[in-house]
Amino acid sequence: MSAGEAITFVDSHTEGEPTRTVLSGGPALAGRTVAEMAADLGGRHDWFRAACVNEPRGHDVLVGAMLVPSPDPDCVVGVIFFNNAGVLGMCGHGTIGVVRTLAHLGRIERSARRTVRLDTPVGTVSATLVPGDDGTAAVEVENVPARVAVRDLALDLGGGRRVTGDVAWGGNGFYLCADHGERLDVGNWRALTDLSLRIRAALDALGPGAAGGVRVDHVELVGPPHDPRNSARNFVLCPGGAYDRSPCGTGTSAKLACLAARGALAPGDVWRQESVVGSVFESWYRAAPGGGIVPVIRGRAWITAEGSLVLEASDPFRHGIVPHASVPDR
Repeated sequence: MSAGEAITFVDSHTEGEPTRTVLSGGPALAGRTVAEMAADLGGRHDWFRAACVNEPRGHDVLVGAMLVPSPDPDCVVGVIFFNNAGVLGMCGHGTIGVVRTLAHLGRIERSARRTVRLDTPVGTVSATLVPGDDGTAAVEVENVPARVAVRDLALDLGGGRRVTGDVAWGGNGFYLCADHGERLDVGNWRALTDLSLRIRAALDALGPGAAGGVRVDHVELVGPPHDPRNSARNFVLCPGGAYDRSPCGTGTSAKLACLAARGALAPGDVWRQESVVGSVFESWYRAAPGGGIVPVIRGRAWITAEGSLVLEASDPFRHGIVPHASVPDR
């Protein structure tokens, strides 16, 4: 990528959580599959991830979605998701944002219900654009299969405080905890963040075996909803330390897997997951062949901006501000 070359993008938000879909201007990635290309992005071109989503062009809440070719002719595009901490396996809210962006660009017909397939590093997902009577469009994402790895895992947080939760995978790894004792309100985000970081540190100290082999980089605190029309409320801490403004697509998938494993939600029944800011995903599931579930997440996204990012050669932060790390010159 030459100095000053522009990176074109479209920004959106999915129920409050932003996505930056990168259309062009990225490095040529090695690999045939999307998983191989994602590994190359994280390994040799991490400067590009940081330039797109870190300050001064981005912020810690922003999730990037780089469009890449897919070797699967049935997929409309390949997508590599990343945030301020690194490359992600999957992103539910980001998938909704990408589909809404493709419709905005005219690459998906908006006037009729349309299902497309997207190739991600963890597998193929299908997404259906559902036009609404008010001009908005919802997106239903059939995620990769979700499963529970460990139930009722107790953690000692120090100072006499203990919590118990389940480890589940819904495209990313989660520790889901209901006995946290905290108020799930956006005004309490500092205390929720601190507790979630302590939970993640305690889980890391036990080693990967305690989590059933699942790499847990998300913490999901769950509790009763503020709106009685909804099923539950959550606070999700993402790998880079920011909290999810949406109900979190992969986190909702993990929650569905936990509910299914406990017989608390039947296949096809709707679970309305409320975020810490009050936005909602509707979700349901069917049984997956070989165990686990296939979750479906329904949410809305809105376009917020489109334009170009410019990386001037003289800009000392052209490759983003990366705390506690260095990014090589390109």
